[in-house]
Amino acid sequence: MSKNFIALLSGIIFGLGLSVSQMINPNKVINFLDIFGQWDPSLAFVMMGALLVTFISFRLVLKRPEPLLEEGFHLSKRTDIDKALVTGAALFGVGWGMSGYCPGPAVANLGSGGFEAIIMVLSIYVGFFSQKWFSNRNS
Repeated sequence: MSKNFIALLSGIIFGLGLSVSQMINPNKVINFLDIFGQWDPSLAFVMMGALLVTFISFRLVLKRPEPLLEEGFHLSKRTDIDKALVTGAALFGVGWGMSGYCPGPAVANLGSGGFEAIIMVLSIYVGFFSQKWFSNRNS
């Protein structure tokens, strides 16, 4: 099987998982974040399930000498926490809290043709290009 087919299949499974768990529903996400109002803890179970699967699978996969469809693992060597990381994490959190979308669910929700998802994905790309522009300017 080609890498592109596996990537497509993985994306479809990921999108279906987001859909079934309601992670593409911004109101569900905002209610999860509203701990002093209409708090909906159900997404905590989705996140715990995802963390459990990741925790187990990473340990199994990283025991292999190399991935199935690649020549080697591409893992970050960085472990430092710097200003750019903290600022990016804060902006991500504010954007997620304000919109109810994080990048994966926003892209998955494009299939519904919703105006909010289109605006969110466009905003994500503005952020990508802005970060690149600021990084190149400071180099």
